[in-house]
Parts: sequence; C-alpha cells; structure tokens
Amino acid sequence: MSSEGRKRVAVFCGSKVGANPIYTSHVAQLGTLLGKNNIDIVYGGSHRGLMGSLANHALANGSKVTGVLPEILMSREHQHDALTELIITQDMHQRKKTMYEMGDAGIVLPGGFGTLDEFFEMLTWNQLSIHNKKIFILNSSGFYNHLIQHLEFLGKEEFLYDSIWDRLEKYENPETLVQALCKEFNG
Repeated sequence: MSSEGRKRVAVFCGSKVGANPIYTSHVAQLGTLLGKNNIDIVYGGSHRGLMGSLANHALANGSKVTGVLPEILMSREHQHDALTELIITQDMHQRKKTMYEMGDAGIVLPGGFGTLDEFFEMLTWNQLSIHNKKIFILNSSGFYNHLIQHLEFLGKEEFLYDSIWDRLEKYENPETLVQALCKEFNG
C-alpha cells in the first residue's frame, strides 16, 4: 500500500503503443480514472509507449506514480523524469518482485514479451500462494482473447489446480475495470 493509506496497483503494459489506437485511448482513460479514484500506480518506469501515457495521465489526475526500472533498461526504455518516485533495480527479476510487493492488485494492459512475462509470473505466484492479489486484464479490442482461450484450454486439459477466473478478472473497457478495482479495494 502506498503512503497515506492509499491503495496502489501494479500495472504491466508495453513500452510501445501498438497498432490499434484504442490501446492508447484505453490507457489514457485508465490513468485518468485511477487518478480520480485516488489509486496510486507502480509501473515499469518508462516515458515511452503505453507506459508513458499511463504515467502521464495518472500524474495529471492526482495519482502518485512509482516507476521501477532495471539498470539494463535505463537507456533503452528512456526513464520517465516526472514521476513521484523512480526505483532502479539490479535486474528484471528484482523489478518484477518490487512491483508485485508494492501493488495491492495487478492490471495487465496490451504489451509484448515483457508484459506477458510479468503477467505469467504474477499469475504463477498467485497460484503458488506467494501472494493473493487479484489480477485484472484490460482486454482492449479483444487483445487478450487468444491468450484467454488458451488459459481456459489449460484448465480443460487439467493442467491447472483451479479455474483461471479464481485469480483473474477480465474487462473490455477502463471504466468497468476501475469500478471492479474500487470494489475490490473497498470490500
């Protein structure tokens, strides 16, 4: 939990904007709504792509935004210089662990390999009871439809211990996701 008793969410997303303009639009809306609902953010620390848009909109609407950036990516991801706090880690594993520990829940937005790596590690740690934080997926324009189908297939083929929906919630737009997040945080 962030300072002043405010809730904080770990957000995982791309350092690129992607091909569909709805990704950027949804990220801007999400950042705005999180700020307006007094929810702080911990994210990957870049000013580029969806990451930068999320941080900028959240900061402009009252969120405290903490970036977590591994040393190896400082030049590649172009650190955001206007954050509330920037934490530099030794490596990617420490980055992910720091983000999970700082967040009271996780949100997964469109992104590439790094976003998927972060999503799967958080999901695995949830399954192993290393944490019990809810994971929210923003399925902008069906971005995660194929992945969700495969996750459901894993359950059907009896490779999971319980339903993916015990750990995940999926939303098609930022408004319903933030409503669910607020409900989760406020009991």
